[in-house]
Amino acid sequence: MTKQNVLKKISESGVIAVIRMNDANKLAKVIEAVRQGGVTCIEITMTVPGAVEIIRSLSSTLPADVLLGAGTVTNAQTAEAVISAGAQFVVSPILNLEVIAVCKKYSVACMPGCYTPTEIFTAWNAGADVCKIFPATSLGPKYFKDLSGPFPQIKLMPTGGVTIDNVGEWISAGAVAVGIGSDLLDKKAIDEERYEVLTERASRMYANFLKAKKG
Repeated sequence: MTKQNVLKKISESGVIAVIRMNDANKLAKVIEAVRQGGVTCIEITMTVPGAVEIIRSLSSTLPADVLLGAGTVTNAQTAEAVISAGAQFVVSPILNLEVIAVCKKYSVACMPGCYTPTEIFTAWNAGADVCKIFPATSLGPKYFKDLSGPFPQIKLMPTGGVTIDNVGEWISAGAVAVGIGSDLLDKKAIDEERYEVLTERASRMYANFLKAKKG
């Protein structure tokens, strides 16, 4: 899939499930559960034990409609490793221009972490495809509306503070997509292997995204 097609799918899907799990054995079931609910963009963070090899394995076994990315990528070496393993997009909690350069080299979608207008503009100018606003918890959707004035061309995605119920507020404020972890991926349900809970939560999340996008 080309980078432009990856970005188009992220925009149309609207939700990236951020997976931070210690139990890799449950990973495939978690991904399938949220996929059944309509969430098909998956981010495996580097905090997951053996994350690079997990991405390598998943990249050849996941259904064709699932987009697989790598998160918590903080340096160029890790960016090289996850892209080689099959990551279709790269997400970072920080702004590291070397990570953006690696993604540009391989024509892979890059989403660096930014907080201030200066970081956002610097990232976009360096070739970022989407600026991940992190942590978005203390900023709120109004921050996105404020940024749309000077930066109407820059694509923004909040991570941190996004919930199933408030996803519509972020999209209405101008977010191209959202990243969500704990509120979607209920830890207790995963521990108890009640994957139907994840499917229901994903379904509600995706429905709220679509409602907001349609206006």
